Amino acid sequence: MKARIHITLKNGVLDPQGKAIQSALGAIGFDGVDDVRQGKFMEIELAETDETKARSTLEAMCEKLLANTVIENYAIDLGD
Repeated sequence: MKARIHITLKNGVLDPQGKAIQSALGAIGFDGVDDVRQGKFMEIELAETDETKARSTLEAMCEKLLANTVIENYAIDLGD
C-alpha cells in the first residue's frame, strides 16, 4: 500500500526558508507572491494491506520520527 505524507509548519510558526524562497522568486522576476510556506512530502510503500492498520502505523511513524509535532502538522493519504 502506498502512502503519501505531507508535513507542513503549523500556523504561527516562522518559516525562514519560505521567506527566502519568496524573496528569491521576487528577485528573479516573479512579483506578486504574497507568502511562501515550505514543507516536506514523503511517499512510503507499506506491505500492510489493511487500511486501518496502515494508517495507525503511519501515524506512529509521524509522531515518533517524521514530523516534529510541536511545530508541524501532517496529513496522510493512502492509496495506490
